Amino acid sequence: MRWFLPRRLGDLAGRQQVAEVLGRDEEDLWPDLYKRREPAWFRPWTDIEREAVGLRWYESAVLPGLLQIEAYARAVLSSGLWADDDLEAHVETRLRRQAAVFDRPRPPLTVFVIDEAALRRGRPDIMADQLDHLMLLAERPAVMIHVLPLTAGFHPGQAGPFVIASTPDGGDVGYLDDQAAGRLSNDVAPLWAVWDSVRSLALPRDLTIDLMRARAWMT
Repeated sequence: MRWFLPRRLGDLAGRQQVAEVLGRDEEDLWPDLYKRREPAWFRPWTDIEREAVGLRWYESAVLPGLLQIEAYARAVLSSGLWADDDLEAHVETRLRRQAAVFDRPRPPLTVFVIDEAALRRGRPDIMADQLDHLMLLAERPAVMIHVLPLTAGFHPGQAGPFVIASTPDGGDVGYLDDQAAGRLSNDVAPLWAVWDSVRSLALPRDLTIDLMRARAWMT
């Protein structure tokens, strides 16, 4: 049976079907695949992300990881320093992060502000499917996607991307990325100030969908 041969792991949907037929958990059938692949410094954030009741995410250069389709995630991750043998595992980890957030019985409120520049970066064939995916996600009641247009000019968000997670106990935790690694921050007041600014400059939901639809026609 080819599913159990080394390095023939199939895709996510196929593994789910096999596990359902066999009445087994995917982690039992493919334990090596489902080991935590994210860097050790990133794991505390993914734990917070899975439990958050709200996520507010600003991105300036690429689309947020939680919104990426498989092909886009692979393109982004392959442009970095991942070893070839690890690339597919990291793509899989990213997709499973999305499921852990969006497929809960009660998903968190997620609000994304994305600089328009991120919509203009990427191969046209990948971006066409990615934009369709964004428009479908934007129709979910708990997902709000807003584009910050290039016409907004310079703004405080240019200092870099960040996420604010609201935790079940009523607190907030920030996450910031840089070239070396990401870091958590409990000092979220400065992030809230930047968030308020970029959110106020971003397009409302309906105009954001219109802009994404126009970009999709151009790809």
